[in-house]
Amino acid sequence: MKLNPPSKAASALSLCMVLLLGTAIFAQQATTPDSSDDAITAKRVCAMVSRFHISGKPINDEISAKLMKRFIKQLDPQKLYFYQSDIDRLEAEKSLLDEKLAAGDVKFAYDCFNLYLQRLQERMDYAQQLVDVDHDFSVDESIVVDSKDLGFAKDQTEMNERWRKRVKYDLLTLVLDDTKIDEARKQLHKRYRNNLRTMAQTDNPEKLEMYLSALTHCFDPHSSYMSPQTLEDFRISMELSLDGIGAALRSEDGYTTVAEIVPGGAADADGRLKAGDKIIAVAQEDGNFVDVVEMKLSKVVRYIRGKRGTIVQLKVKKENDSSAEVYKLTRKKIELSTSEVKGKIIETGERIPGQTGRIGIISIPSFYRDFRGAQRGDENFKSTARDVRKVLNDFRDQGGVDGIVIDLRFNGGGALSEAIEVSGLFVDEGPVVQVKQMDGERKIHSDVEPGAVYTGPLVVVCNRLSASASEIFAGVIKDYKRGIIIGDTTTHGKGTVQNVMPVRNQMFSFLGGKQDLGALKLTIQQFYRVNGDSTQNRGVRSDVILPSLIDNMDFGESFLDDAMEFDKIDVAQFSPVGMVNQQILNPLQQSSAKRIVADNKFKETQEEIDKYLEKKNQKTISLNEAARRKEMTKDKDKKKKEEEKKDSKADKDIFKKDHYNDEILNITVDYMNLLKSMNTVQR
Repeated sequence: MKLNPPSKAASALSLCMVLLLGTAIFAQQATTPDSSDDAITAKRVCAMVSRFHISGKPINDEISAKLMKRFIKQLDPQKLYFYQSDIDRLEAEKSLLDEKLAAGDVKFAYDCFNLYLQRLQERMDYAQQLVDVDHDFSVDESIVVDSKDLGFAKDQTEMNERWRKRVKYDLLTLVLDDTKIDEARKQLHKRYRNNLRTMAQTDNPEKLEMYLSALTHCFDPHSSYMSPQTLEDFRISMELSLDGIGAALRSEDGYTTVAEIVPGGAADADGRLKAGDKIIAVAQEDGNFVDVVEMKLSKVVRYIRGKRGTIVQLKVKKENDSSAEVYKLTRKKIELSTSEVKGKIIETGERIPGQTGRIGIISIPSFYRDFRGAQRGDENFKSTARDVRKVLNDFRDQGGVDGIVIDLRFNGGGALSEAIEVSGLFVDEGPVVQVKQMDGERKIHSDVEPGAVYTGPLVVVCNRLSASASEIFAGVIKDYKRGIIIGDTTTHGKGTVQNVMPVRNQMFSFLGGKQDLGALKLTIQQFYRVNGDSTQNRGVRSDVILPSLIDNMDFGESFLDDAMEFDKIDVAQFSPVGMVNQQILNPLQQSSAKRIVADNKFKETQEEIDKYLEKKNQKTISLNEAARRKEMTKDKDKKKKEEEKKDSKADKDIFKKDHYNDEILNITVDYMNLLKSMNTVQR
């Protein structure tokens, strides 16, 4: 199977990296560029957005005003830092940002961020004073929790009152969690100090990334600018590998602490570094140590990562020892196996009394693909489709299964080519997804491999966070009537395709500059199911809906600002296989509904949903301790019981035993039995 040729716009970009569908991006720090690099980057990004974004919209005064609003909201979403006078001063430029960006002027971004840091310093200094004040938790007062109901503070008096309530709220929350008041104060002092420390260490490339991404988000929620460091993080997420020591790190009270040792990594092989250890300094090869205490975690990670085969030195304080030790570790390739496809076989009798049979579970966390490895011709490059095929072959080698459940919950997407190839493992050759380009031209991407690897009963599980490539796969299974979809009412609703384009692209070489300036992830196409429906905004609806809290949260494309609209195109010519019809769905839905009504755990889920919806509509939260305790007693009892039952092994299980997963298995067994009875009748 192969990916059809890209659109005309995409073809023009000779250095475009990959068509992709919804992989999460996490901004990290990068080296500080000079102003000339900023200017070149801004001009190139503007030129590329104007030329290649599917909307065809220009960067004009309307976009300029949106950009200003977005950037301010990104910095101060709760309206706790900027004054109205600050906003009035900033808005003097709201119709000028488009012209300035086109000319490479990004001074507004730095001025705005510096003003934010100034206000943050003022607020954190004041908050530190408020922490030690004796707050009266018996007073009947409340705090506004929805910033949409707030304007920016008019003066310092109004801002101080907001922060008095904010600090009181933070203290009360800790006290209600059975934290002693002295310890609660200590924790808040650290929290506010760390907030300021973290934001103060924001590098210029991060600020530029925030600003240019705010610009691209004015066109749609999925276009963004990636700094060189973020681009590297993106590649890691797609390739599921990196060069480093193999340790998961977290930031705790200013220290970089080892959270987990990755099996098979350099730290694991060395054996000395342990979870809980604190890394206080880092050196390269035999160089000088750099103190990393109070350093932003992303910057520490940059010091520790490096080319495989090179040496990094870590100065480490052991968890229960005040003395420091120095470890020399040779970096090696780390495989991120926790994020790859996994499979297991469940004997139904072990989970559903009275049933016999075997159900294969396949967990697909994302649609990853090592494009650079594929281009190099690496024999074992990482690929979702390859890994799913391997699991299917493993099922066959273990005696086969009677049905398969594919779990796409929380799968945010990935590579388009992988969505097509994975679909081809379950359907015969034919169209998989349709793509509409900027010029309106429609192209059909097809599975060209005859036959399917697995042809038996198939169930796909999704939730509101199953997006993009996940929705392509779910849509194929639904449209071909190949299997049933179970889960939340619908999937995320992301029906757009992004292309990652290096900002250094030679097409824009006339703008100058030579170094790596990151990349632009730009929406250049929309995709559609073979039935002609876009997944945009509406997603793929489940055949059998199970109650979940996530289904009632504001997750999904329809809740995002500037999301593109749903539309339709012509149906592609395809041949459904007929493994789903209303005569099958009706009894599945009815049987599931009866089990859910009778299940106490699902009753608890519904109570949780009702309580969430009640809180969701609250505009304020009480700062009265007695009132809050009354609300929280039941929640705390439930949380305590859940903690007592928590099993670390079960948490790592790809399909742990709980009422939700057991109902998925029940539906799968019912589906398998209905298909058997249909085949018997047909014979």
